[in-house]
Amino acid sequence: MSLSPGDALTSHNFGLQIDGVMVEYLAEVNGLSIEQDVIKHLSNSAQGRPEVSLMPGVQKDGQCTVVRGMTQSAAFTAWINESIAGNMSTARKNASIIMMDYQNNPVKRYDMRQAWCSKIDASSLKAGEASPLTETVTIVFEELVIA
Repeated sequence: MSLSPGDALTSHNFGLQIDGVMVEYLAEVNGLSIEQDVIKHLSNSAQGRPEVSLMPGVQKDGQCTVVRGMTQSAAFTAWINESIAGNMSTARKNASIIMMDYQNNPVKRYDMRQAWCSKIDASSLKAGEASPLTETVTIVFEELVIA
C-alpha cells in the first residue's frame, strides 16, 4: 500500500463494483451513510434515581447517489435497465463503492447489499456547451457494511 502511517485516503480515487466486478469509475458519490434506531431504556437505580441506557436498534436501509460520465459501461447500464423495468430478481445486486490508494489498491469499501437503482437523471443538454455529459443515479440498498 502506498499510504504511510498517518496518511489519509484522498477523495479522487474510487470506483463502483457490481457483484465483485469493477464496472465504473465515478465522478461523485453522495449520501452514503448508515443509520440505526436507538432504543432508550429508562429505569430506576437502587437509590431511586432515574437511569437511562441507550442501546442499538435495527439498522435502517439507505440510499446514495452516484454521478458518472455518460460512457459505454454496459454492465452498469444493464443494471439500471433491470431496476427500471422492475425485474427485481436480477436487479437486486451486491454493489460496492471502493476507495483506492495512490497505486489503485483497494483500501476501504462500502458494501451495499441487495442494491438496485431507483432513479436516474441525465445532465442537461445545451447547444454550444462544452462540458461532459453525466448521469446521476440513485442507488437504494437494504444493508450497508463497511469493510
